Amino acid sequence: MSKVKNEPRIKNPLIVAIREQLEHRALWMYLLTDEAKKHGLQPEEYAPDAIHRCGIYQGGNLRAKAGGGDSLKGLKKTLFSKFAQWVFEMDIQRCDDDHLSIDFHYCPLVKAWQKQGCSDEEIALLCDHAMCGDRGIAESFGCRLDLPATIAHGDDVCKIRFVRPGKE
Repeated sequence: MSKVKNEPRIKNPLIVAIREQLEHRALWMYLLTDEAKKHGLQPEEYAPDAIHRCGIYQGGNLRAKAGGGDSLKGLKKTLFSKFAQWVFEMDIQRCDDDHLSIDFHYCPLVKAWQKQGCSDEEIALLCDHAMCGDRGIAESFGCRLDLPATIAHGDDVCKIRFVRPGKE
């Protein structure tokens, strides 16, 4: 039996439609890595780097949208909007220039992998790869990303922590 618990509370049709778009992105990721394995490639050898590059790119765009600075208040404003908060059922725990702590109570990416019948181990690995994008975003803002808990690893919540080094 799976230890991954991931059921949404918010059932608004618009939020459900947005989640389906994110699930589709996660489905692509799963199918690409699954096909790569069939061709003798190990996703661990390329997926984290490729997804990290995507995060660096996205982080640069988010910084520009936020006015070019590296304040994590700008990241919250641009990436973690009210709609995103509803989609992932987020609670903002802390937000200042050097810290952004968010608890996610639902993950549409994990839901997509669950729908594909992925094992808990596969879900955890896919999540680890996907979080490389968030690590790239953090790097773009001069920060690191800490993940003390994740839904994909069987926790009740994803604890996403952007922290500027030296400001712990």
